[in-house]
Amino acid sequence: MSVLAQGAGRTAVFRGGAVSLRVERRSVVVTALLGVVTVGSLLAALLLGYYTVSIDQVVRAVFSEGTPAEEYIISDLRLPRALTALMVGAALAMSGAIFQTLTRNPLGSPDVIGFDTGAATGALVVMLMLGGSGVLTSVGAGAGGAITAAVVYLLAMHRGSNGFRLVLMGIGVGALLLSVNHFLITRSTLYDAQSAAVWLIGNLAGRGWGHVQLLAPALLVLSVLALRMSRDLRMGELSDDSAAALGLSIERSRVLCVAIGVGLAGVAVAAAGPIAFIALPSPQIARRLTKVPGPNLVPSALVGASLLCLADLAGRELFVPRQVPVGVLTGVVGGLYLVWLLTREWRKDRR
Repeated sequence: MSVLAQGAGRTAVFRGGAVSLRVERRSVVVTALLGVVTVGSLLAALLLGYYTVSIDQVVRAVFSEGTPAEEYIISDLRLPRALTALMVGAALAMSGAIFQTLTRNPLGSPDVIGFDTGAATGALVVMLMLGGSGVLTSVGAGAGGAITAAVVYLLAMHRGSNGFRLVLMGIGVGALLLSVNHFLITRSTLYDAQSAAVWLIGNLAGRGWGHVQLLAPALLVLSVLALRMSRDLRMGELSDDSAAALGLSIERSRVLCVAIGVGLAGVAVAAAGPIAFIALPSPQIARRLTKVPGPNLVPSALVGASLLCLADLAGRELFVPRQVPVGVLTGVVGGLYLVWLLTREWRKDRR
């Protein structure tokens, strides 16, 4: 294997036979630092709270050597909730990175273009009309997101690929499905309506090891598939003609990436509800930090995981004795970010 340095030491290329790997050193450093931030957010979620604990107590509780109170608070309450937050944030961020790359548009996020709303519709049908829960709700969320993505994709690609048209179609379909969700809630019983309304906000309270066990394998499989498609995604940032000239099967690659992105959004919605504005800013923050083109899947996942874990910690501890659902905080902060983004894009178009 040979190693070549390019760009004044900013890029390293590893070559072994017919295989080569290009590594951006800034991206590696940023990813490592984001990993530290992610671990720090996990530790903060475990240490802080009404019952403050030390790192030694956390270690003992994780290895089942602490007191019953420590093991209950850390292992049964805080740890599964924090792990769920990390995985949901990572899934949403990777989904956002995929769709923003496909559409070549910073608004190409699953919560903006209606895929999260479609997943919520599928979950609500299972919860309110079929009386299902748990795994069935996850299946409903996945099916709802997949059907929504198929409808949006077919409408947007009717006369050729156009990322801007996909965003507009997604917003329109999402608005229709939001009305369907409200209709389902109004036709349900008071108790079911209250439960569904809380779920629709996006909430991590009460998440236990069952959620972790369902989410972890799905996220692992989808993450591996997304990383395998990262080269196609990076090539897809070029024009369709340029990508085709480089040997990319455009429609096949686009369909596979849409399926993976919808799957990531679906499992996240199934685990925590349609949490808004994690998928939108995370890929853009990651790209600004790495200054590397492409989807930046791993840095985006780490940004999303940290953001959601810290947002959940803030909602849990800043309003004691009450807890604010994490979707409320992400909605407020994300809404402000969206206003800033739209203003920035509008000014850019006027130049």
